[in-house]
Amino acid sequence: MVRLTDEQGQFLKTKNLATIATIRPDGSAQLTPVWIDWDGENVVFNTAEGRFKPRYIRQNRMVSVEVLDREDPYRWISITGPAEISEDGAEEHINELSHRYNDGRDYNYVPGEKRLIVRIKPERVTARGL
Repeated sequence: MVRLTDEQGQFLKTKNLATIATIRPDGSAQLTPVWIDWDGENVVFNTAEGRFKPRYIRQNRMVSVEVLDREDPYRWISITGPAEISEDGAEEHINELSHRYNDGRDYNYVPGEKRLIVRIKPERVTARGL
């Protein structure tokens, strides 16, 4: 596992959006913008059961993440590694992210939606300006 610097980890805890790349069964990339987080060891994002991201991660655990600085798009970080999916704490986590990205508001839950946390263990990190 590769360690992120403190500056890189804090960068993941800002309001910058990330793009997540997963691999479809045909080998092509599937890209999705997501709210991003850092738990001190893993890159973390939240999704819901039934979406393509968890389905593709269960088939191929390798995930890439790219985060661009909203103020300076030439300042960025790209992280690749295996992902794990968990339900534990997912509802609390999406609310925490919503407060960060949505001006302090609670997440607008979809009735019956099962939230998931995805944790990516960094194996490859490339960055510019961080």
